[in-house]
Amino acid sequence: MKLFKPTAISAAVLVATSTLALAEPREVRIASHVSSFSPLHAQSELFAAEIEKRLPGQFEFKLFPGGQLGKERDLMTSVQAGSIEMINVASGVLKLDRKLGVFDLPWLFVDRDHVRQAMANGLQDAIRARVEDVGNMKVIGIYENGFRHVINTERPVAEPFDLEGLKIRISGGKFRQQVFQQMGATPQKVSWGETFTALQAGVVDGAEAATYGFYEQKHFEVARYLSLTSHVYTPSFLLASNAFFDSLTPEQQAVFVEVGQAITDQAYEVSAALEAQYFAEMEGKLAINEVDLSAFRDATASSYDDYIDAAGDEYLAIIRAAAK
Repeated sequence: MKLFKPTAISAAVLVATSTLALAEPREVRIASHVSSFSPLHAQSELFAAEIEKRLPGQFEFKLFPGGQLGKERDLMTSVQAGSIEMINVASGVLKLDRKLGVFDLPWLFVDRDHVRQAMANGLQDAIRARVEDVGNMKVIGIYENGFRHVINTERPVAEPFDLEGLKIRISGGKFRQQVFQQMGATPQKVSWGETFTALQAGVVDGAEAATYGFYEQKHFEVARYLSLTSHVYTPSFLLASNAFFDSLTPEQQAVFVEVGQAITDQAYEVSAALEAQYFAEMEGKLAINEVDLSAFRDATASSYDDYIDAAGDEYLAIIRAAAK
C-alpha cells in the first residue's frame, strides 16, 4: 500500500502533464474581403484579443484581410460549407434574402447613434435570426462597415440633380442600384480593384463606397470631389461556420457568443475613429462637401414602397421607432 499511492499519484501527474503538453491551441482563421484599413479588420482583432483573455491558450487566431482567401461571395460559400472557420463580411450578407435588403434603402439612418439605438431595440436580434435562418451560418457579431458616400471626378454632389448623367461604380443589391437610377446616374459594374484605373481613364465618373475604401485605394489621387451623401449604411457580420461552432465545447460556444456581443460598443467606437482619421488625411487632397439630405430623401422615397411590397415593414418599424 505504501508503494501504491505514490505510484498512482505519479502516474496521474504524468498523464495530466502529457495532456497539457498535447493541448495545442486550435487554429481559427478569420478571413475578410476588405483590407486591414477597414473597421472589419479592427473588429476581428478585437474579437480575437478578447477570446484570448477569456480562453487563454485555447485558440490561435489568424487574420486574412484583403481577399487573401477569396472574394466576399467565395468566403460566404466557404463558411457555409465549413471549409473556413470564420469570416467578417458586409454587403454580401444582404443579398441572402430580400428582407435583408433593408440596408440598401437610402437614408435609412440619421447617423451612427440612430443605428446603435435601432440595433439595441431589437433590430440586431431580428437580423441575426434571419441570417442564421437563410444563410446556414452562425452570427457571432453584427457591427459596422460604415456609411457610404460618393466620390467623383466631375463636380460636387450637393443635391440629387448633381448626379444626373454621372457613371457611378456601385456595389450592393437592386435597391441601391435603383436609388442611383432614380437620381439620373448610370450604375456601372467595375471590379473594386480596378476602380482607380477606371476613374483615371474616365470609364466611370465616380464611385460609392465606405470612407476607408476611398482612402486605402487612394481614389483621392484621381477624383476631385468627395460628397458626404451617407446614402447607405452597411453593417458588418462576424460569422462562423456551423461545423466549426458545433465542434466547440459548450463553454467555448458560450464565450464566443458573449464576446461577440460584448465588443459591440467598442467596435462602433473604433469604426467612428477610423472614419474621422481617414477624412482628416484626405482633407486638402480633394474637396469634401456636405449634402442636402432632405432633398435626397424626397427624391428616393418610392424605393421604400418597393421594399415594403417585397419584404414587409418589420425592420422599418424598429428603425423608425428608434429615430423617435
